[in-house]
Amino acid sequence: MQPVDAVAMLAVIQFLVFGSLVGKARGQYGVKAPAVSGSEHFERIYRVQMNTLELLVAFLPALYAAGHYWPGWVVAGVGAVYLVGRVVYWRAYVRAPATRGLGFVLSIAPVFGLAVATLVPALLGKPTL
Repeated sequence: MQPVDAVAMLAVIQFLVFGSLVGKARGQYGVKAPAVSGSEHFERIYRVQMNTLELLVAFLPALYAAGHYWPGWVVAGVGAVYLVGRVVYWRAYVRAPATRGLGFVLSIAPVFGLAVATLVPALLGKPTL
């Protein structure tokens, strides 16, 4: 499970980095807490963090559950696609939100894939690794 654990912690760290970017943007654009609006550029950075949080809630359980049925290196590889997808999403959303599609697909597809990769063997009663 070490590769799976590493990807999980990288996802947590990635989320924390996105959070620090929100804090930096607050100062840069003069958006004082608890406000979450006032500057379109700040709002884009904030939305990336919130979108990432929304997916992280599904990604982490799917990642760990899939790790019970599939080799860790396979699950970690799928998880790495998620991590790359979040960076692609962040870059696109901050620059031009309409271009975020590829990052979204690279983020949501691994989550869905991991969920299905867990659900099928779980329903079929396949043994865990």
